[in-house]
Amino acid sequence: MGNKISGMKCRLYIVDASIEKVLAGQRGATLSRTADTIDVTSKDSPGLWRENLQGFKEWSVSGDGVYVTDDEAYAILRDRFLESQNVDVIVIYEDGNTESGNATISDFSTELPYDDAVTYSITLAGSGPLEAGSVMDV
Repeated sequence: MGNKISGMKCRLYIVDASIEKVLAGQRGATLSRTADTIDVTSKDSPGLWRENLQGFKEWSVSGDGVYVTDDEAYAILRDRFLESQNVDVIVIYEDGNTESGNATISDFSTELPYDDAVTYSITLAGSGPLEAGSVMDV
């Protein structure tokens, strides 16, 4: 039986020139995977139950964190957003498994409160496949 792992040691990396740079100040991240549902129900479906097939798949990563002034990964995100360029991202889990792909930066926000730390939030929409691997593959 497998072991449970802590999200505290899972990291989001931004890739630049084949070098992975951890996104500093990261607090949370969510990797979402979804697929379209194709309804193939017919009058002869078993027991009058709907039948579905999986259609096109998509993935995205959303995350947030505390702004760190000299963070290279944040600077890459900022520059790529301004230049309308995609980024390569890697999620590395504590156990060494990875999920990676190319993504469009669809949201890149910075919160500037007067009474708290400066924070950022991002949403990266996958462009193409999400690949599973391990740190040995990266």
